[in-house]
Amino acid sequence: MIIITTFSIRIIDYGPYKVAILYPDLFNNIAIQTMALMRHDLLPHNVTLIQTSPGQAFFAQVYVAALLALIFTIPVMTKEIISFIRPGLYRRERLFIKKMTLASVLLFGLGCSFSYFVVIPLVLEFLYKYGEIIGIATFLDISQFVPFVLQFLIAFGISYQLPLLMWGLTISGFVRPKFWRNNFRYVIIILAIFGAIVTPDGSGITMWFVAGPMMLLYIVGMFTIERKTPNLV
Repeated sequence: MIIITTFSIRIIDYGPYKVAILYPDLFNNIAIQTMALMRHDLLPHNVTLIQTSPGQAFFAQVYVAALLALIFTIPVMTKEIISFIRPGLYRRERLFIKKMTLASVLLFGLGCSFSYFVVIPLVLEFLYKYGEIIGIATFLDISQFVPFVLQFLIAFGISYQLPLLMWGLTISGFVRPKFWRNNFRYVIIILAIFGAIVTPDGSGITMWFVAGPMMLLYIVGMFTIERKTPNLV
């Protein structure tokens, strides 16, 4: 967080190449640059980002810095946890955990990327389209925008762990492969409730932007498990 809030990323020309370097700059640090990128990539063209009281932009910067710090340190924390439990594992178990960890990181990154480039722009465009239709100016408070984006990123990063969780529970013997198919009707309700909890607005519509992809992930995980573990059925 100290690095993110005190340094900026600058691009310099080094001969024929462009090189990114860290440069001390409190008022254009990495967190601020990230917020500027979020504003450019995610906000509809008719929406203006504002602050309504002193300090809102500063605390939004702190939220972004905390999230980036967490993301950048996850590999280190994961390595420390694995190193702690590694001496008590057999070689086959170590290999399994290594694969599961790699898959978890990849799925988390995939979920965050899908949320950032697809879901959040669609949600914001949908929610603010009506203001454009009736010709009114639309403003969004930065203290609402940043938590909105971060909440979606975290929710999708976690939700993309669902197939991995299903696979782990099946392989470990806690449930049978047919368990996921037999309880699909209940899963739909649970995922809808989860989508309603993690989405920051109460419209009842944006929840399906979370619940819908999770249902698709569940179906993919269900068919994959049934095909890859037929001997456990």
